[in-house]
Amino acid sequence: MDLRKLAYLESFLSPRRLDRFRDILSRRTRHITVALEDVYQMHNASAVIRSCDVFGIQDAHLIEARFGRRLDKKIAMGAQKWVDVARYDTTASCIETLRRQGYRIIATSPRGGNLSPGELPLDKPVALFFGTEKEGLSGEVLDRADAAVRIPMVGFTESLNISVAAAIMLHELSNRLRSSGVAWQLSDAEILEKRFEWAFKTVQSAAEIMARYQETD
Repeated sequence: MDLRKLAYLESFLSPRRLDRFRDILSRRTRHITVALEDVYQMHNASAVIRSCDVFGIQDAHLIEARFGRRLDKKIAMGAQKWVDVARYDTTASCIETLRRQGYRIIATSPRGGNLSPGELPLDKPVALFFGTEKEGLSGEVLDRADAAVRIPMVGFTESLNISVAAAIMLHELSNRLRSSGVAWQLSDAEILEKRFEWAFKTVQSAAEIMARYQETD
């Protein structure tokens, strides 16, 4: 990251905005991520992205093999600007990408999960996979998962809406993570990268401003 370039772009932001960016980035993590497999209802995928932002999860992964793009900017309420969303055509490519990045693949299942969110080990990065509303996760995810997690339920209903389930798990796991001894924060380099990206998305006419900077540098 060119620190002079970053400082120049950030000079167009208010001190209050800069402090807000720094505060939020100090709480962001990539130690937990979310993968949605062929979620049908657009509002569900969008609500999960919003929950990622709320609970400080920097990345989300959307597998869109069956139903196409499932993100509604109005429902996400701008969260897609601050959460990095990766898209995949196949479940296999998503799993392989996350494994290369060092994630344990965690299936979420209301019936088959053998761990609760409070029991899931967080010593290594985890990728929580959520399936389509009616059918749940595919056999491919269930077969290749390193572990399965479920939300304990004590009523007659045996399942939750996917966006509700994701919010509950992210709340529980992010709180556990931040109170643990695990190094969960973004690296200094990642924070600088995000500061530039977020400033670029926020400053009006940022492309023209940076083009002028390049000319005078």
